[in-house]
Amino acid sequence: MEKSTTELTIEYIKNHPNIKSCLKKELINYSSLARLIAKELKIEKKTSKEAILVAARRFQYKLKKEFSYEKEIKELLANSETEIKNKINVFILEKSIDLEMIDEIQKKIRKQMGTFYILEGSNSYILITQEKYSDLIKNKFKQKIIKYDNNLVLINLKSSKDIEQTRGVISYLTSLFTENGVNILEFLSCWTDTIFIISDKDLPKAMNFLKF
Repeated sequence: MEKSTTELTIEYIKNHPNIKSCLKKELINYSSLARLIAKELKIEKKTSKEAILVAARRFQYKLKKEFSYEKEIKELLANSETEIKNKINVFILEKSIDLEMIDEIQKKIRKQMGTFYILEGSNSYILITQEKYSDLIKNKFKQKIIKYDNNLVLINLKSSKDIEQTRGVISYLTSLFTENGVNILEFLSCWTDTIFIISDKDLPKAMNFLKF
């Protein structure tokens, strides 16, 4: 089914975080935005531009409500603790691995009070741990390692239990990373802990925009 001009406009804005952010804060010229969207979507008829303009204004109204939540989000994050761990490694392993083998590794690392997280995907397992345990994992799983990344940093935002009732926290945080050009390599959330894995070269930039 062919999408309407309104649907195309909203989709375009959602796919361009910088435009969405400016629209939310009312820092954008609607006529210029309509011309840009019409040109890029190749729907440059006068009626199309007018429809885009109307759709953008209506969408901005919805975004304005989101913006009103930001004060509450920032207050929550201002009271959160930030924990940083460098020399983090991420291993992507084949799903055929016996979970008991992973459990064995986890027990060894936990016994030493080390960092260890496991994520289960449809076709793989992801292990997040410290660099000093990389040889242990490599020797244990050998040919089962699909991908391995090092020189990473773990950022853990430890919030109060109020995060459960505060809408838009994760969306707000991920938009900060996107708008500042920092790629999130892995992400996990465990109740009051919100954890991001990024490249160590991006840490200074991340710490700048994660000041609340």
